[in-house]
Amino acid sequence: MVIIMKPGTGKEEIDALAARFRDQGLDVGITNGIDCSILGLVGDTSCLDIDKIAMQPHVERVMRVQEPFKKANRKFHPTDTVVNVGKAKIGSGSFCVIAGPCSVESEAQIIEVAQDVKKSGAALLRGGAFKPRTSPYSFQGLGTPGLDLLLEAREATGLPIVSEIMAPRYVDLFEEKVDVVQIGARNMQNFDLLKEVGRMSKPVLLKRGLSNSYEEWIMSAEYIMSEGNENVILCERGVRTFETYTRNTLDVSAIPVIKKMSHLPIIADPSHACGMSWMVEPLALAAIAAGADGLIIEVHNDPPHAKCDGKQSLTPEQFDALMKKVEAMTALMGKTLIQ
Repeated sequence: MVIIMKPGTGKEEIDALAARFRDQGLDVGITNGIDCSILGLVGDTSCLDIDKIAMQPHVERVMRVQEPFKKANRKFHPTDTVVNVGKAKIGSGSFCVIAGPCSVESEAQIIEVAQDVKKSGAALLRGGAFKPRTSPYSFQGLGTPGLDLLLEAREATGLPIVSEIMAPRYVDLFEEKVDVVQIGARNMQNFDLLKEVGRMSKPVLLKRGLSNSYEEWIMSAEYIMSEGNENVILCERGVRTFETYTRNTLDVSAIPVIKKMSHLPIIADPSHACGMSWMVEPLALAAIAAGADGLIIEVHNDPPHAKCDGKQSLTPEQFDALMKKVEAMTALMGKTLIQ
């Protein structure tokens, strides 16, 4: 349920009304806008009488929210959420690019790529230490030593690091070492993992599942937020369709739809969406045009010999050329590119 307060209502009156609802066992979120404040009630609101609430002297309007997600709902939180990671800002007009290799392979590799992507304008460094692979015989990542190499790259460049967590048992490790915790597509509905990262202090990058609807995706964000962590970044990385030419199909329409449904920032992953390096640039620019708040792009210093996803990785030179177009495109869309 959403309660919109009348303009000019004082803090004391708002807090008093919120306290009444909390006494009834409801979770109350307060959003202070420019002209008015909004109370978002989460819990069993079926026993509340909307007419009686609307009769309160400081209440402008009362609405029941039909969607099952509450904390991630734009009706509860009309203003865009901005996720801060060091100097980087994602959301509400601030645009960031996350770049780096699919997997961390060696000290020389990750530091070289980190230096290259920073020079070209990336604000965060991505790199997989733990890799979910379809085949158990494929390269699974370096594990904890890979995280340590990411820390070395962060020390060398100052770039915050983004890496994927695979299981709840790694939460303490990621809390200590990683700046943004990524939930991959295969784990989007791993609810035990979502609850655990929801108790972390680090921002969470939540990728959309291979065949999940918008509502299912936002509900996964709701799992994280319900545990107290509201710094969630959604990532559209392509969905599985009948088309086999590309690895996946980038759902560009997801970007404006999510913007309407939720206040959370949304970025796009053109690398995993297409699976081919030559398609990364047009899909990245299309995502910006659709309103994305950022991009996550795979960059490798030697794609033909990459241990994972070399086919979809840009070289540092290709990434540099793309970033020049990203800078122009974000300016055209009225966004600020954070570098």
